[in-house]
Amino acid sequence: MPDEDFICPVCGAEVPAQAQACPECGSDENTGWSDNTIYDGTGIEAPEEFDYEEWKRREMAGKRSGRQWVLWVVAALVVVVLVWLTVTGLW
Repeated sequence: MPDEDFICPVCGAEVPAQAQACPECGSDENTGWSDNTIYDGTGIEAPEEFDYEEWKRREMAGKRSGRQWVLWVVAALVVVVLVWLTVTGLW
């Protein structure tokens, strides 16, 4: 058992260092966690297995790029100018 608090790999709750079982889900070394299973069930990859490029690709999926933001700003400015021209009667 670890000498400091850790995260339960079954439910993600904080487990005190000397606890015999998880205070949230009741898991213990016999039902699902031990020093060898610290990353199991949490969706957290072991540091040596973590792929930063894959993580970055998943995190950025569906987010706008810098170029897309520029296009949105230009489009908004065009709309503002057209509205201003219409309101002032210049167009």
